[in-house]
Amino acid sequence: MNKNQTPENTVKSSNTPDNTRVTRARRFSVAPMMDWTDSHCRSFHRLLTHNALLYTEMVTTGALIHGHRERFLHYTADEHPVALQLGGSNPEELALCARMAEDHGYDEVNLNVGCPSDRVQNNMIGACLMEHPQRVADCLAKMQDAVNIPVTIKHRLGIDELDSQEYLLGFIDQVRQSGCSTFIVHARKAILQGLNPKQNREIPPLCYDRVYEVKQVFPDLEIIINGGITSMDACITHLQHVDGVMIGREAYQNPYPLLSQVDALLFNDHHPVASRQAIAEAFIPYIEAQVALGAPLYAITKHLLGLFHGQRGGKQFRRHISENGHKQAAGPEVFIQALEFVTG
Repeated sequence: MNKNQTPENTVKSSNTPDNTRVTRARRFSVAPMMDWTDSHCRSFHRLLTHNALLYTEMVTTGALIHGHRERFLHYTADEHPVALQLGGSNPEELALCARMAEDHGYDEVNLNVGCPSDRVQNNMIGACLMEHPQRVADCLAKMQDAVNIPVTIKHRLGIDELDSQEYLLGFIDQVRQSGCSTFIVHARKAILQGLNPKQNREIPPLCYDRVYEVKQVFPDLEIIINGGITSMDACITHLQHVDGVMIGREAYQNPYPLLSQVDALLFNDHHPVASRQAIAEAFIPYIEAQVALGAPLYAITKHLLGLFHGQRGGKQFRRHISENGHKQAAGPEVFIQALEFVTG
């Protein structure tokens, strides 16, 4: 069992899933991001939004089948609705891992067909699968046969020279034959030769109109748009054309302006919005509990470095955690001390 996991905070469920809830939540989601959207991050984000769909980092089928399964599947009950993103290309292995996700109570399982890194390409994972639409369809069909929770896909506009609108629409048309009806489209192509993952998030141009056209051509599909979205105003504009928005880096690096507004503006949930300070203080019991279980302080608190972005004392808050959170004896008091810089 993972050292950060106890029988009380591990979630497993064999109950019939509430697919209506997760479908509603896809109106706004926080993207799966490697090294960022772990359980600590998701627990923090859930303090900011009650309704948005939260995603895990991508987990490969090999890691689940041959690795420390409980560590990769760990989450806590407050994270719902939460989705597991899988990386893989073997239909039987993906079906097995999708069943693991359902058995652990995840609300959705998503197939990654967008990651451009060399490492995953070598294992036939991620964006390179856009060249093999029938393989993708076979994977999604097997996954859906194995579970009752929604199975979704996240992909690019295209890869390398396979980036025409005709190819994209053909890819989606072939993949939808699997029965998958939710497509999360990163509105950039991926360049698999010559660009690293960071460059692939920045250099290929954003083409939102192409995603809008996907919805026009396939009105029966649920189309979620992703890529370069940084404001609630932009979200509202996109939602005039597609069914949902997914935000990545902006939601992580500057979470408060976006995530604190989501519930009221996109879900008609007008509960009182806590201040940045109140959110930070509400997270202290979680920090205390996780440190007591053996989690390193910085592994928890790094996800809050952007909470006071642009605020007086915000730089000192980040510096104090960055300089002291790594120390072996660092405990919750380091975070509490950092808060003094933003409270005056």
